[in-house]
Amino acid sequence: MIVGIEGTVERKEPTFVHLNVNGLIYEVMVSLHTSNAITDKKTKLFVTQVIREDANLLFGFMDRNEQKMFDTVLKINGVGPKVGLAICSTFTPTTFAKVVASKDVSMLKRVPGIGPKAAGRILVELADFIVDGHEENENSGALNEATMALESLGFKKDAIQKALHGCSGDTSTLVKEGLKKLQRL
Repeated sequence: MIVGIEGTVERKEPTFVHLNVNGLIYEVMVSLHTSNAITDKKTKLFVTQVIREDANLLFGFMDRNEQKMFDTVLKINGVGPKVGLAICSTFTPTTFAKVVASKDVSMLKRVPGIGPKAAGRILVELADFIVDGHEENENSGALNEATMALESLGFKKDAIQKALHGCSGDTSTLVKEGLKKLQRL
């Protein structure tokens, strides 16, 4: 799995960049924000690799929050890499978090490839999308990991949040506490 790439820019277009890494040139799809942020000949990008039956695609980001936003929207049924990149090109992560928090369907419909139905689904599934800040405390990382672990076991997000409310500790402790409380709900 490729998670980052550093190289010399051979060619730059608004939607992709060709990076020369020790003589091997990679095509990396980028958002408009990332494309504008690439100013030097030598650049480093965070990468999300998407492997499909017919293609092996690299999506590059200058900002980890933008990569997180892309990875998050890809998990939604019906949202592919093309629409995910269009979302990243239309909104900054902070703006996107505000759009999701305010449940603004009209703003989300401005993204090419997103209609009213898809916009509604995205807003429902991303109700708790948060941009990483520097003020996060130590427990929030463990809480997020425990929430994801319980979600992967099939529990609903709102039930998990009720069960983990007021709990603290490391990830394994939170998962155990969450399972105990979820059995009673």
